[in-house]
Amino acid sequence: MKMGRLFEITTILINKGNVTAQELADRFSVSTRTIYRDIDLLSSAGVPVYMNKGHGGGIYLLEDYTLSKALISDKESENLLLAVKTLQATQYPEMNAILEKMGALFKKLPSHDWVEVDFSPWGSSPNEQNKFNDIKRAMLNRNVIRFDYVNGEGRKSNRLAEPEKLIFKNNAWYLMAFCRQRQEHRTFRISRLKKLALVGETFERKALPGPEPEKRNPQQPLIDLKLRCKAQALSRLYDYFDETFLIPNADGSFSLEASLPEGEWLYSYILSFGNLVEVVAPVHIRNIIIQRIQETLKIYRP
Repeated sequence: MKMGRLFEITTILINKGNVTAQELADRFSVSTRTIYRDIDLLSSAGVPVYMNKGHGGGIYLLEDYTLSKALISDKESENLLLAVKTLQATQYPEMNAILEKMGALFKKLPSHDWVEVDFSPWGSSPNEQNKFNDIKRAMLNRNVIRFDYVNGEGRKSNRLAEPEKLIFKNNAWYLMAFCRQRQEHRTFRISRLKKLALVGETFERKALPGPEPEKRNPQQPLIDLKLRCKAQALSRLYDYFDETFLIPNADGSFSLEASLPEGEWLYSYILSFGNLVEVVAPVHIRNIIIQRIQETLKIYRP
């Protein structure tokens, strides 16, 4: 607590130039005696802080002073660097300049080669990264965007939207935007945005909708799904399911039991595992998978 207060006192002095002991005492809900002890600690740590008494007096810091690593640990510097690098990748292209200022502020930042944030998927073209950068620029400049979008049922449409918020959820990035066609806020999966372009028109931000219970299409009833999965499928299953959903079997396989909405996405997800996953129940889902496998075999059989 004391180290945090000392750090904040120093940053206040850097930003404001001078401040009274009473102002600091009120800010941190401590006595002025405690503030004076804090100033003595800062001075003994090598921070060039001094006090003037009388009218117009206060606590001062020598001009051009920058924070040293005495007040922030290597681990804290690394955590701060990670946060800044993530912001650089997600929202703020001007973070390169901020990183340079941080170097001057903390004298020596840890090497930042150990972290790289790249939102383009493996094997993607450079256009995927450009798409993310275009969305960031549109959000910052409040530019309307136009794009083609493919929804979960495979239907393609052209949208005109006002981008407002980036969301990372369930291992994927989403864009919350006001859709001009639907005249309401919609959430789009960024990987399904195609032919994205910035429109010259700008927009005024609208109030974002508050958190709502997750909506489910009434045409997609929940089913109690049970799968038998080989161990080789675990890495992908962990992308979507907590390990509490996976029950180990004596033969080294795993049983997965979960209540999920039935639909095209579920059939495709199960089929994507090939022979690593078997549907145990319900029977009608098992039959749908069998039918689709048979239809696929017709394509390859002479």
